[in-house]
Amino acid sequence: MSRDNRPRTKKEKPEYDQKLLDLARVTRVVKGGRRFRFRASLVIGNRKGKVGVGVGKGADVSDSIKKAFDDAKKNLIDVPMQKNTIAHEVFIKMGSAKVMLKPAAKGRGIVAGGAVRAVVDYAGIKDIVSKSLGTANKLNVARATVKALESLKAARNREDRTGEKAKRERMDSAVVE
Repeated sequence: MSRDNRPRTKKEKPEYDQKLLDLARVTRVVKGGRRFRFRASLVIGNRKGKVGVGVGKGADVSDSIKKAFDDAKKNLIDVPMQKNTIAHEVFIKMGSAKVMLKPAAKGRGIVAGGAVRAVVDYAGIKDIVSKSLGTANKLNVARATVKALESLKAARNREDRTGEKAKRERMDSAVVE
């Protein structure tokens, strides 16, 4: 077939979006000199409540990114969201990284910096306020953020707790009949 008659295939959208947090060249000193490798830290997410952080090391950059993607896929978590934000405030300390996440009003946006911003953005959270304390290490801050999101409890409405909603629905269905 000539170039013009080839069937056109649409480029498929990947399942997860990814962002490279950090790319470091790590060195190992051996008898003959130095050996260089690359370490990639990556955040992946579908912007619908799934997010993960992964790390990979390899001889070249593309190899380390692929390994980091596979590692992040293994560490995916589901984030309970409520109206484009989180249900309640959470503070997590992991190593020397301390991360505080607070729910925000609609339209406030993502008030976060660096690694926290990347993680909450790829999780699909639209309105949140955060503060990162302690270390500035992107990988540790990202892992602490994922741990904070994992520790969230799904918020229940007041109606759900009292069972009033179910009672009202039963009464409404009885009125219709």
